[in-house]
Amino acid sequence: MGKTVSIGAQSFEFIRKNECFFVDKSDFIREWWENADAVTLIARPRRFGKTLNLDMLNCFFSRAYEGRGELFEGLSIWENEKYRELQGTYPVIALSFANIKGATFEAAKQGIKYVLAKLYELHGYILAGENMGEREQYFFNSVTPDMSDSVAELALQYLADYMSRYYGQKVLIFLDEYDTPLQEAYVYGYWKELVGFIRRMFNSAFKTNPYMERAVLTGITRVSKESIFSDLNNLTVVTTTSEKYCTQFGFTEEEVFQALDLMGMPECKKDVKEWYDGFTFGSQRDVYNPWSITNFLEEKELKPYWANSSSNSLVSLLIRQGNAETKMIVEDLMKGGCLKTELDEEVIFDQLLKKKGAVWSLLLASGYLKVAEREFSMETGIFTYCMELTNREVYMMFRTMIQGWFSDEDVPYNNFIKALLLGDVKAMNRYMNQVAFVTFRYFDTGRKPSSNTEPERFYHGFVLGLIVELGRDYRITSNRESGFGRYDVMMEPYQKDAPAFVLEFKVHDPEDEETLKDTVQEALRQIREKGYDSELEARGIPKERIRHYGFAFEGKQVLIGARS
Repeated sequence: MGKTVSIGAQSFEFIRKNECFFVDKSDFIREWWENADAVTLIARPRRFGKTLNLDMLNCFFSRAYEGRGELFEGLSIWENEKYRELQGTYPVIALSFANIKGATFEAAKQGIKYVLAKLYELHGYILAGENMGEREQYFFNSVTPDMSDSVAELALQYLADYMSRYYGQKVLIFLDEYDTPLQEAYVYGYWKELVGFIRRMFNSAFKTNPYMERAVLTGITRVSKESIFSDLNNLTVVTTTSEKYCTQFGFTEEEVFQALDLMGMPECKKDVKEWYDGFTFGSQRDVYNPWSITNFLEEKELKPYWANSSSNSLVSLLIRQGNAETKMIVEDLMKGGCLKTELDEEVIFDQLLKKKGAVWSLLLASGYLKVAEREFSMETGIFTYCMELTNREVYMMFRTMIQGWFSDEDVPYNNFIKALLLGDVKAMNRYMNQVAFVTFRYFDTGRKPSSNTEPERFYHGFVLGLIVELGRDYRITSNRESGFGRYDVMMEPYQKDAPAFVLEFKVHDPEDEETLKDTVQEALRQIREKGYDSELEARGIPKERIRHYGFAFEGKQVLIGARS
């Protein structure tokens, strides 16, 4: 009989005391300790065991768990006598920013202050220590939810000072999900304000802190050093392409298959691999997301777990508001293609929509892309990465995300699709103008809207919608050219008797066409003269089953015409 699977349990003590299903990652303790790095930042996608591993470190090292070796009995770390003697011997400051998700700067800052105040309350016993003078007691008691910013920025360093005096040794600091408030700050538009506050706090806690022995920070992204880790020369960064700890976060295939055997489901290995395999850390391939696997072990049903477990709002925002090239790359990825690019894993949030390739760094760090291949150029000294969607579960997340762009009741996208398939040009025009009116601005950045870029943003987003809505019934391909005014879409049916479609997009040019009707006719002329039907006819589709549509854009106005 298999063990109890506790969904969402992030307490190491709870899991071990209740003998719940647990994949032994305790060798992470030894590996981290022997690396002897002063400050370690570990970036892994969400739901990859970061919180549980950090809590395991806390249970192992913290004085609060002194004499609690039974929690580690039977695990690999407990086989080494040196580490058995190390358990419960360090003062530890453990905190998490996981719940700091304010929609304003003041709300986020207040949330951090509550975390710090709770931390001081937890270690209130320090006030009774012999080395706490009147001045130290005054500062300790000033750490409340109403504290000033300057007190909050010094709170971690001062607590390390007080604990090191109390215990007579330097402290370990464990900070989980350090970047959650930073991602929220970007989404809600208060990035610069929060960065200054956190930078001062982190420099005090991790750079100029003589009372700290070592520290570990975990998060999803490697936020740029200039943003919050300025001058932190003792920082070791571990990303998804690093070799360090490459098997310690996430389940290896061997661990997953052993779990399926343990739970009496060995026949599910092939399907589980198809759905949930695909993550790559360093040279370690075939890494599985723990959240998906534990949920599958409990529910015994193949469906998206990880991709639906939390908001994907930042990813959706970046792709939706990204330029035409971004949407074109997503089109290719959705069709099983590969993105070949250089990569800077340092995420600069305020350049995500400006810096070329920044969005792909974030998607890789977040687990939505995986590195399929990596090449090093001796000539340039630069790595080039080939990246793909991670697995079937991630594909379905993208599919749901794109459907969400068009699901607003003011966006009659599905009605347009029905009219397209029925050949109802009048209805197509009515619905498409409603879709365009709402989504043109939606697909632009909203900060510096551009009438020149809106058409491209719109119709690349429109094609993504086609791929999602009709991808099961049609093979959808596009033949692109750079610049405005031309974007061809070909829809080849999988069903033998269904119609095929060729769509031509064209932006109205007053110098060449007097009216939108002229632009439509020019689009239809291009379809005819460039012989787009020949590709479909070569695949056995007769000419009478191929429909031509010309789309003409002028601002947010759209006119659609069909070949007569």
